[in-house]
Amino acid sequence: MFRRTFWFTAGAAAGVWATTKVNRKLKQLTPESLAAQAANKAVDAGHRVREFALDIRAGMLQREAELGDALGLHDPVDHHELPAPRRAALDSYPPVGPNAPEHLGHRTRSDLYSHKDNRNEDH
Repeated sequence: MFRRTFWFTAGAAAGVWATTKVNRKLKQLTPESLAAQAANKAVDAGHRVREFALDIRAGMLQREAELGDALGLHDPVDHHELPAPRRAALDSYPPVGPNAPEHLGHRTRSDLYSHKDNRNEDH
């Protein structure tokens, strides 16, 4: 008699346990539950991407500071000394017009830039 009661109780407990497990699994597979799981995973992925971007930004700033120190960009500047004046790019070309030297003749700026082998279709 004791054996029958033991096995009956063991079978009932196993049935309750299996039913509970199956019901939990079915609840996890409902569309609402799957959508909630997907949303949670997307939020977690977003947090990881944001942390990664912040780590990259911190590394960039650190490297910029290292390069600035190596190149001397952070050194104090003497504001009393002005830099040399810059020359225009065309100042390096020979003079044109009536003030041109004799050996260059009377030329215009367009003469300087036109070449017979220039294949630019815009001219």
